[in-house]
Amino acid sequence: MDTNPTYSSLVAVGDSFTEGMSDLLPDGTYRGWADLLAARMAARTPGFRYANLAVRGKLIRQIVDEQVDVAAAMQADVVTLVGGLNDTLRPKCDMGRVRGLLEEAVERLAPSCKQLVLMRSPARRGPVLERFRPRMEDLFTCVDELAARHGASVVDLYDAPSLADPRLWDVDRLHLTGEGHRRVAEAVWQALGYEPEDTEWRTPMPTTLPPGWVMRRAADLRFARQHLLPWIGRRLTGRSSGDGLPPKRPELLPYEDLA
Repeated sequence: MDTNPTYSSLVAVGDSFTEGMSDLLPDGTYRGWADLLAARMAARTPGFRYANLAVRGKLIRQIVDEQVDVAAAMQADVVTLVGGLNDTLRPKCDMGRVRGLLEEAVERLAPSCKQLVLMRSPARRGPVLERFRPRMEDLFTCVDELAARHGASVVDLYDAPSLADPRLWDVDRLHLTGEGHRRVAEAVWQALGYEPEDTEWRTPMPTTLPPGWVMRRAADLRFARQHLLPWIGRRLTGRSSGDGLPPKRPELLPYEDLA
């Protein structure tokens, strides 16, 4: 990768992670790592253009059907693709099908851009990770193989100690906080060949005393009531949190027109 390259456009493809949940802005919208990255790239390149096709809750089949061809047609300099993790969290998941769809997405996107960026997604420490770890690592092995085959760059967030810290995850335990998204933006920035602005993004936050038993149980109850039970309800009824929502930034336009 060149040092301090010049890229004139960025298209982000994916689900809630790329949409920016839970980096909440005062107006109720989400920012996230892709917006942060685009802002930094735009500051270096006049006329920089940015689109973000991500929609929360999307499975890899939906990403392929709804976003990949649109992104490829934009002919952007950089395309980021993160998908498949929502599939691994479903009770029934055909990993062979997930790998095949991810391969299909990469094969369509790689020839359409100067640099395709894939990711090994971050994972919060806890029992949920242990339950789904084999599927996740299967997905990430596929990511590595596809990147090697198609010349894509892989940003390894899964093995970053800082991003495993529960303090960098929102109360829903599925999405990063604003600080987590900032670190992801830095990781992608460096992967694209820019000079680091934060060489310590992988470094864990300073150790603090953990909350007591009562506070942990209260947090568990709030999580179950506000997030886990609604998530289970959507799975049982075949609904998604992204149903009916449009892409975040559907057109490849100058960044200042979208900021």
